[in-house]
Amino acid sequence: MLEFAKNTLLILSALFPIVNPLGGSPIFLTLTSDYSPSDRRALSWRVAINSFFLLVCSCLIGTHILSFFGISLPVVQVGGGLVVVSTGWAMLNRKEEQPDRRSGGVHKVSSEDIFKSAFYPLTLPLTVGPGSISVAITLGADLPHRGGVNLFGILAVLLGSAIISATIYLSYGFSDRLARALGETAMSVIMRLSSFLLVCIGVQILWNGAKALLATLPSTGQ
Repeated sequence: MLEFAKNTLLILSALFPIVNPLGGSPIFLTLTSDYSPSDRRALSWRVAINSFFLLVCSCLIGTHILSFFGISLPVVQVGGGLVVVSTGWAMLNRKEEQPDRRSGGVHKVSSEDIFKSAFYPLTLPLTVGPGSISVAITLGADLPHRGGVNLFGILAVLLGSAIISATIYLSYGFSDRLARALGETAMSVIMRLSSFLLVCIGVQILWNGAKALLATLPSTGQ
């Protein structure tokens, strides 16, 4: 039981700061500005469910998937970093809607359109990005396996991922209330800063992967 608690706390402490649902809520609100509050909460629930399964799969079978396709973790970091940089740059240069366009209320969104962006880009890479996936894969690989399946390790992964997913739903589903509390100007500033930080995070992830790949090259100094 003590091992279960330690693994759960380890997963939460390692993944929660990287996923950072509260920091991603302004970006989520910007991308769903045409959605009604009920549609936004339905979408945030889908993103939370997607994030849960993505984190669980990364922890439990991530290393096996990479081995099957012959992909190394640094390559995932390079590719994912490029996607994060591209997404952050697009958000950073996104034009804000004028107040007169928004005063008429939200647009009606069909049930199919509500979830069209639930996985990409809202779940991957904005919520559970390559940084989160690489950390989750590393955590899963480091879980002790005594005599085969580690039941307490699996339960810790499920519980830790469920708690993180719950915070994603709360942060995204009620991001409109947070925006009203802070004000439009403050949310605009936070969104721009979050977008810039997203670009910086993508560059850092890209560099981590590139540095690991460069370290494998044979030295030409001799």
